Amino acid sequence: MSEQKHPNAVARRTMIHNIAEVPWKEFPAHHGGALSKALAHPTTTGSHSLDYRISTYQPMAYVERHVHDVQEQVYHILSGEGLMELNDEKRVVRKNDVIFIAPGTAHSIVNTGLDDLTFIVATTPINDI
Repeated sequence: MSEQKHPNAVARRTMIHNIAEVPWKEFPAHHGGALSKALAHPTTTGSHSLDYRISTYQPMAYVERHVHDVQEQVYHILSGEGLMELNDEKRVVRKNDVIFIAPGTAHSIVNTGLDDLTFIVATTPINDI
């Protein structure tokens, strides 16, 4: 299996950085104030197999429903409240919920609460969405 390089990848390096040093970005297919900081990503650390982000979604912000063919994801909700869709099931998620998403699972998340929804997303292998 050949490894594809992200077009904006930096040299891979061991590093420590503070979350405040990484800019907020609205990635493709994320809408309405669905912002993320790519803490370990090809563009920030040169990571080849892990995309590790912190995300904050304003009320009504969301990521479009999508499917990863090979990627596994873990969402760890830190604060706020939202609605997670996994295939045809919708569940309210809130602080301390951990969601594992297997490859082939259609999913999305929307902030349905009154405050910001903040969570960690870890994806392996790398995916751009």
